[in-house]
Amino acid sequence: MNEQDCKKLAELLFPDVDKTPDYYEEKYPYRKLPNKAEVTRLGPSPTGFIHLGNLYSALADERIAHKNGGVFYLRIEDTDAKRTVEGAVDLVINSLRYFDIEFDEGAGFPDSDQVNAYGPYYQTQRVDIYHTFAKELVLKGLAYPCFCTEEELEAVRLQQETDKVLTGYYGKYAVCRDLSLETIEENLKAGKPYVLRLRSQGSPENEITFTDSIKGEIKLPENIHDVVLLKKDGIPTYHFAHAIDDHFMRTTTVVRGGEWLASVPIHYELFHVLGFKMPKYAHTAHLMKFDEETGGKRKLSKRKDPELSLDYYRKDGYHPYTMKVYLLTLLNSNFEEWHEKFPDKDINEFPFSVDKMSVSGALFDKEKLHNICKNELSKLSEDDLYEFLHNWALENEPEMEKVWFADKEKLLAILRLYMGVGAKRRRKDFM
Repeated sequence: MNEQDCKKLAELLFPDVDKTPDYYEEKYPYRKLPNKAEVTRLGPSPTGFIHLGNLYSALADERIAHKNGGVFYLRIEDTDAKRTVEGAVDLVINSLRYFDIEFDEGAGFPDSDQVNAYGPYYQTQRVDIYHTFAKELVLKGLAYPCFCTEEELEAVRLQQETDKVLTGYYGKYAVCRDLSLETIEENLKAGKPYVLRLRSQGSPENEITFTDSIKGEIKLPENIHDVVLLKKDGIPTYHFAHAIDDHFMRTTTVVRGGEWLASVPIHYELFHVLGFKMPKYAHTAHLMKFDEETGGKRKLSKRKDPELSLDYYRKDGYHPYTMKVYLLTLLNSNFEEWHEKFPDKDINEFPFSVDKMSVSGALFDKEKLHNICKNELSKLSEDDLYEFLHNWALENEPEMEKVWFADKEKLLAILRLYMGVGAKRRRKDFM
């Protein structure tokens, strides 16, 4: 398709888009931050389930950002309406706040020039931005409408299996890739639904060299798939939205699970065709646990392991500070030694480093967690321990709270007797 046809197609597909990429570059300028400051984000889907892996990543994000006066923000990736649960955003904010993880800006914060200048932070509220860049890619001949039905896509997949080649929408199997402008116009007039796809420039013979902040240099094959950018309803896919959002929210480092490593070639190409600088990626190791059945290690599972949910720790009375200390031992191999050497220092003073994050799976050891909990609880003052227990009872046992905390002095006497509260050496066996 020539330049003139691309221009006509862009106007056909996006007649209401009147902004240009330059408009958004001016609206969301680079942040004025101290030298070496990083901008990180947590980007959960609003599913109503927040787990230990979220806290693990959020703690890394928060430490990276706040180490040198940067910004840690919350973005809600709500492009999949089927998975959205009401109240999920408040759940994320309140759960992480309970564990002393605070965002500087993002979803859930009131908009102001000082705070949410890079919003909105819900992806469904940023559709105009995505469409501006979708139109730009069509203008450049780098994106096109695909009218294939589910049945036609299934037929392509079956043909690829017969041909014993990689499955996916690419090359000669991308049947809508080279439709003429006339055919596209006919399909649009007929009201045929379509998705917008990237016209990939990748080649199966080529590789990209990618430096992961945790895993180091990695070579991966170039992306060759004409991935979907906009779904039939005009809402972007995760791949397309995150590239645009990370650029305009001026994210510098993305900490995410190792399962996303396979998507790097797609993201690498998207940043390139959009003309954006790619942020640093840090792909974390999975949280593993010892499996007594097999004698080996496996990933923590939502189905098998209740301890994956953050609610588990809140309801069972784990002190949030102890959880933070434990997770730091998993995140940075030298934290434990530092904390033993400087037991009275604020753990936020620890020189957190992405370089020290585990390359292989981090083993979640419940026994070690309990030992850390005992040790850290033994350091709490009488008032802090009382307040923690009182707040836990209010949240989890409101009826019993009236009984247990009816007489503060009596409860403190019990704590002193059984736990050594107020003594020079605190007992740990009752923690």
